[in-house]
Amino acid sequence: MKRSQSGMTLVGFIIVLAVIGVFVYMGMKTIPMYSEYYAVKQALSGLASEPGIVEKDPAKIKDLFFRRLYISYADNIKPENMKVQRKDAGYVITVDYEVRKPLIANLDVVGKFNAVKELRRGGGVD
Repeated sequence: MKRSQSGMTLVGFIIVLAVIGVFVYMGMKTIPMYSEYYAVKQALSGLASEPGIVEKDPAKIKDLFFRRLYISYADNIKPENMKVQRKDAGYVITVDYEVRKPLIANLDVVGKFNAVKELRRGGGVD
C-alpha cells in the first residue's frame, strides 16, 4: 500500500516567503509616503477651517501650512511645491509634489501626489 504525501516543499515555502517579504518591504517604503500625503490633506483642511484665513496674505497662509506640516514630520514638501492663487473671494491652494524612495539596487518607488483645497469665507470646500 503506497501513501502519497501532500503539502508544500521547502523550496516552495522559501519562494512564497521571499514573495511575501518583497511585498512587505515595498509596503514599508510606500506607507510613509501615503501617511505624509494624509498629513498634507489634514493641514489643508485645518487651514480651511481656521477663522479669518481668507483675509491673510499668501505668504502668511504658506507659513501656517508649513507650521502644520512641521508638527507631522512631513519633510518631502518644499515651498516650491505649494501654490496659493486668488480665486473670487478666497484662495485655491495646490500642493503638487513627488516622493522618490530607493527600493532595491537601482529601482526606486516614486509617488506623485496632488492635493487641492479651496479657501472661502464660509469655510473650505474641495
